This record gives sequence, C-alpha cells and structure tokens, in this order.
Amino acid sequence: MLREGEIALLPGDGGLRAIDDVALALDAASVAVVRGESDAEHQERTVMEYAQGLPLVWVGSSFSEPATGWAHDRGPMTLLVETADPLSDDERRRIDRFVATLGRQSE
Repeated sequence: MLREGEIALLPGDGGLRAIDDVALALDAASVAVVRGESDAEHQERTVMEYAQGLPLVWVGSSFSEPATGWAHDRGPMTLLVETADPLSDDERRRIDRFVATLGRQSE
C-alpha cells in the first residue's frame, strides 16, 4: 500500500541519503519532500497543511498539543509515532497494522 499511496518525507539528519534509502526500500523512482521550516511550530503547520484530507502516518521526535489535537479531531485516519531514534520493531509493526487497516477500508 505504501507503494500505491502518496509518500512525502522531511529530510532529517540523514539528509538526501536517508530519503534515497526509503525510496530504494519501496522501489520508488521518486518521493515528495516536505519543505523544512525554521522551528517546530511552523514545521507542524506545514505538515498539517500538506496532509489536508489524506490519511497520515507522521513520525516525529515530538508533537505539540495542537498537532496532537489536530490528529485526533481530523476526519482521515492519522497515526502519530513519536520517536527521536530510528523506528523500533514495535513501531514498525504498529505502522504496518495501521497501513493494513487503511488497505481494508479502501477495498
């Protein structure tokens, strides 16, 4: 489903190499990149604006109360994964379950 959906990444410490790694893992020729902002508040607003009506898996080091409330109250399914480290196996399984649920809903 990730190959069929829309994927947008925000470059982190890994920069373009990390984005390439994700694209290679998904066998995708290209992926969208969300612009980086000067502070966390503006970054959250940019991601929320980008997501609009799309289901969303949002991985970040932390989320503000407004972002958490937005995720809870919005119509499309949203999963916030809070981690400053690479995704653990448990977090990956959680994302897999979320994506599988989205897939069942789209059938």
